[in-house]
Amino acid sequence: MKTFSIKKNIKSLRELKNYTQEYMAEQLGITQAGYSKIEKGKTDLSYKKLEEIARILGVSVEAIITFDTQKYFNSFNNINGDYNGSILINSDVCPMITKLYEDKIELLEKLLIKTDSELEQYRKKYGPL
Repeated sequence: MKTFSIKKNIKSLRELKNYTQEYMAEQLGITQAGYSKIEKGKTDLSYKKLEEIARILGVSVEAIITFDTQKYFNSFNNINGDYNGSILINSDVCPMITKLYEDKIELLEKLLIKTDSELEQYRKKYGPL
């Protein structure tokens, strides 16, 4: 396995999903520092851990291993335009973009729930604002 490209690919996919290292660490049941070591290649990555990361990212292990950032972003450059200022994005990319936005919305909703919970704890401890 190419460890360097795998760690780079994990980071790229995580960032495309708008997931934080903290979120990934929480899902894996490890510390953020421990997760950071995975992305930096400072810890050995077992196949089982790679499977867990793939599950969280919603991709296959093979997709992580073969992910090509340049190819992914080049697909966004495959844009056709007309003279009225509108553009049409390659239809193969649209489901991917939709999925990324849905994942982002889901993550933001989870963060909002967590923030509301923390605010409620604060109110119980210190009273209303």
